[in-house]
Amino acid sequence: MKRFAAVTLAALMLLTVFASAASAADSVEIRGPVFNGSNIDDIVGDGVTIDATQFAAFYYDIDDNVTTETLSIKNVSGNSGNVIGEGGIVYSTTIQQVDYEYEKPSLGWDNYSLLGFFADKYIPLKSNSADKLAKLVLDSDDKYTVRTGETLDLGQGYSLQAKQVDVDGEKVWLEFDKDGEYVDDEIIDVGTGDSTWDVELDDIQDEDDVVVLKVHVNQVFQGAVDSIAQIEGIWLIDYANAIKIESDDEFGDLNDVSINGDTLNITNEDTFTLTRDSINELAEGLSFKVADTPSNVLRFYLAKEITEPGTYEVRGSVASGEASWDASNFAGFYYDLNDNVETESLSVSDLDGNVIGDGGLVYQTSIKEVAYEYENDDLGWEQYPVIGFFAEEYIPLKANSADKLAKLVLDSDDKYTVRTGETLDLGQGYSLQAKQVDVDGEKVWLEFDKDGEYVDDEIIDVGTGDSTWDVELDDIQDEDDVVVLKVHVNQVFQGAVDSIAQIEGIWLIDYANAMKIESDDEFGELDDVSISGDTLKISNSDTFTLTRDSDQEIAEGMSFKIADTSASDLRYYPFVERTAGNETTNVTGPSVGGNVTVGENVTTPTDNVTTPETPEDLNATTPEATTPEEPTEATNATGEEKEDSPGFGVVLGLVGLLGVVYLVRRNN
Repeated sequence: MKRFAAVTLAALMLLTVFASAASAADSVEIRGPVFNGSNIDDIVGDGVTIDATQFAAFYYDIDDNVTTETLSIKNVSGNSGNVIGEGGIVYSTTIQQVDYEYEKPSLGWDNYSLLGFFADKYIPLKSNSADKLAKLVLDSDDKYTVRTGETLDLGQGYSLQAKQVDVDGEKVWLEFDKDGEYVDDEIIDVGTGDSTWDVELDDIQDEDDVVVLKVHVNQVFQGAVDSIAQIEGIWLIDYANAIKIESDDEFGDLNDVSINGDTLNITNEDTFTLTRDSINELAEGLSFKVADTPSNVLRFYLAKEITEPGTYEVRGSVASGEASWDASNFAGFYYDLNDNVETESLSVSDLDGNVIGDGGLVYQTSIKEVAYEYENDDLGWEQYPVIGFFAEEYIPLKANSADKLAKLVLDSDDKYTVRTGETLDLGQGYSLQAKQVDVDGEKVWLEFDKDGEYVDDEIIDVGTGDSTWDVELDDIQDEDDVVVLKVHVNQVFQGAVDSIAQIEGIWLIDYANAMKIESDDEFGELDDVSISGDTLKISNSDTFTLTRDSDQEIAEGMSFKIADTSASDLRYYPFVERTAGNETTNVTGPSVGGNVTVGENVTTPTDNVTTPETPEDLNATTPEATTPEEPTEATNATGEEKEDSPGFGVVLGLVGLLGVVYLVRRNN
């Protein structure tokens, strides 16, 4: 028995040691259209093709209606069940001409060659050849004011430095650097009118005279205090990491490469299995996400996960007239792949030119049932009601009424190991604290807090089998007995060194900010509210103008982006914005951007989970901590670098393991 206790202690110690290093990177998932059928033949038919109008990760220029990428699933002889045959997946991309963000054709800012490559923007080193590429770093028409001696960070290690301004205030001496090392410099004369500097370099993947940077200096000023250059128009490629694509290259499971001038095609030489209940990586960050379904059902979508910090558009399909969107063609809307559940729709009708008539813009959403991430029917973890509300996931306080809602904070089946005295941060100010474990190691006393203040507590007996705690509160928007938190305790351990509770299964709503929707409420331009049981419908009581070359907010962070077209043409799409990681901005302004648009169904409700700040909390695994993409032993739970010494959790783990050795030796 003692030997068993020692082994158990060792296992839990190891769990605790490694728990402090385990965390998920904050990310945004890009989702394409959902394919649903009995098998791959049923879904594919004569063949299906996904382009940028359906998959928002692919490059798309709405003003010029330009796309470059497609992914096709072909009808080939090897297709069977959930298996795509050899050559059945075809990724294709073709060079296109797009306008600079800073448009000045007279100064050489007219258009440039661009190629989408696995959902990233690349620039061909030769305008008509798709074999040599460099990633686009910056394409901006913003204004940046730089004093002499200052450095303008352009991203990816590239920078511009204003060296000097001449005494007449007409010329500026600029230097272009990479990783702090000199690359090129130029004296730019604003007075002559030719105030654009094209930096051309040689021997970039064996190509010469490659334009790697374009800078337009708008004004130069020599003052009594400051010497200033105003830059308007920057375009930059990552020439230092340019790539050459060859016919024998492999990109994940796409390994048959064909280059034909301005077009690149890549297919699969081997079969590709769409394994159920998994993410099947295809190539370069592109994956097929496949639902957990029985063998007679196949459901999946193309996805890309964005981990680079920034704010991204989650857009719907492109429309040119009256249109409608649901989760199948607007990735921002709530969608549960496993249960094939969607709740939201948006429609445009009564469109006259670019003006939507009264009641022509309609948003509607209904309550649906979905499974908990932690599925255990015997313990009450079956399904719960959910409703998408302007592309966010909400929980109705009453299962059949859409008028009172609280945002879903967390729905997780991850395992979290918490010592007594430690606090598990659940996000949005909510937390769980393991107060005590009983001497028999079968019960744990948990406390639920909001913003550090007591809410409720419970002694959970794991030995009885009923180890789920449902926290029910009263007077939540005048509703009583509202379940705001569900916690399942998987194991409890009382050891010689530590008392530990292992939690597997957490579900939490933001009850403190629950809201009540009433018929006279207004949501941006949508102000005609109708609530009918489990369905909420909101429309516009006034006309809504799709103003060209603009973003027009609809409501609650949802907007239309409208192309810059002639009066006889109209092109637009709905979008919301999502943020990945901790977005940072450069000291003097520019940020890596362009028009990368991201389509995503945010299925991870742990985006706002924070990490324990005190040393005691370092071993409590948080639902989602913001940490570097590749955490190492020299990284603590807040993502800050530490000294090269064992972390607090590692020390305790080593002490525990030494205790185990002692117990085992004493009993031999």
